[in-house]
Amino acid sequence: MKKFFQEIKADIKFKSAGPGQKLTESVGERAPKEKPTQPALRQARQGPTDEAQMAAAAALARLEQKQPRARGPTSQESIRNQVRKELRAEATVSGSTEAPGSNTVPKAKEEGSAHLAVPGVCFTCPLTGATLRKDQRDAHIKEAILSHFSTDPVAASIMKIHTFNKDRDRVKLGVDTIAKYLDNICLHPEEEKYRKIKLQNRVFQERINCLEGTHEFFEAIGFQKALLPVPDQEGPEEFYVLSEGVLAQPQSLQRHKEQLLVAEPVRATLARQRRLFRPSPMASQFELPGDFYNLTAEEIKREQRLRSEAVERLSVLRTKAMREREEQRELRKYTYTLLRVRLPDGCLLQGTFYARERVAALYAFVREALRNDWLPFDLLASGGQRLSEDESLAFNECGLVPSALLTFSWDAAVLEDIKAAGADPDSSILKPELLAAIEKLS
Repeated sequence: MKKFFQEIKADIKFKSAGPGQKLTESVGERAPKEKPTQPALRQARQGPTDEAQMAAAAALARLEQKQPRARGPTSQESIRNQVRKELRAEATVSGSTEAPGSNTVPKAKEEGSAHLAVPGVCFTCPLTGATLRKDQRDAHIKEAILSHFSTDPVAASIMKIHTFNKDRDRVKLGVDTIAKYLDNICLHPEEEKYRKIKLQNRVFQERINCLEGTHEFFEAIGFQKALLPVPDQEGPEEFYVLSEGVLAQPQSLQRHKEQLLVAEPVRATLARQRRLFRPSPMASQFELPGDFYNLTAEEIKREQRLRSEAVERLSVLRTKAMREREEQRELRKYTYTLLRVRLPDGCLLQGTFYARERVAALYAFVREALRNDWLPFDLLASGGQRLSEDESLAFNECGLVPSALLTFSWDAAVLEDIKAAGADPDSSILKPELLAAIEKLS
């Protein structure tokens, strides 16, 4: 081993001694080498081949895999800060454009389009029977109530109290106070003090005078305004005084009191806009107007609150139950839903519903269109899921928003009876007047 290292050292010393020379040649006889007048041109370096580039790329990939990846924020506070930054950035961009890949509501079709599944969401006035658009409801109902004073002032004043005043707690307090006044008159008809109501009384001013329709109610049931002297006071004050004719019929006051207590606000009901279409391969295609997607001011505030809650929701691990609740919350942002039912003959029965209505409302809607509405049947959602009429689930809880196609199916016992009678189970089951108005689904 020692000899091996000595040979290596000698070889290194020999190579470092410089250029060699002949033994017969003296040092002075060596002619110096002439330097070239022009530097030699360097050859152009060739680029790496394809194989070399592929090998280099593979090597870089291996190096990147070996390098430790940068870790994101781990503490709860840093996660919250990061989510807040993302939400602020999203709020800044949402005013102009939507971020790509975001879960946005489908764009509604223009209401003037000829291919809309329904012209819009309509309502029916319970007083006049008129069909109204969403923006026409309140004005039309108020006008109908005011016009009702000429025929039944008591009923009109009760409807005005419950409909024109939006604060339900204040309405209940005022109605209960009026009922107390009337109870005192009925229980003590001989005492004059109960037949008079001082208008400047603090209770009257705070609970009754602030409500629209209360003065019309008192005057409609027989009270009259009068200026009466007040003991220990210089000038008279204004009172409501019950007339003698009404006092002789206390049962009428009792009846008006009950009407006032049980009354509800007059609200326009959602028009089903029932339509019947011929069999079509486009049965599951829905082009909805903007009414099915536009949010009211209250719904927009709710969406903003839900977005702020996302900070806390994204910073913690969520269980399956928590995720399911969030999915149901997303479905609840729809107010209306358009449903179609494919009947045994292939025809399509269509109607508009509130998203929060129960499944039983759809069963009643279909039953109204049947010739034999007493026969039991089932409604099947996509995938063959049976929707029970007795269930208390709403359409948004079943995922049937903002539109859905369901299938009509006879009850098993009914189907056997139909076949035993030799009838065609796929024949039309609707009332003749509906078949006369059948349309083509475009």
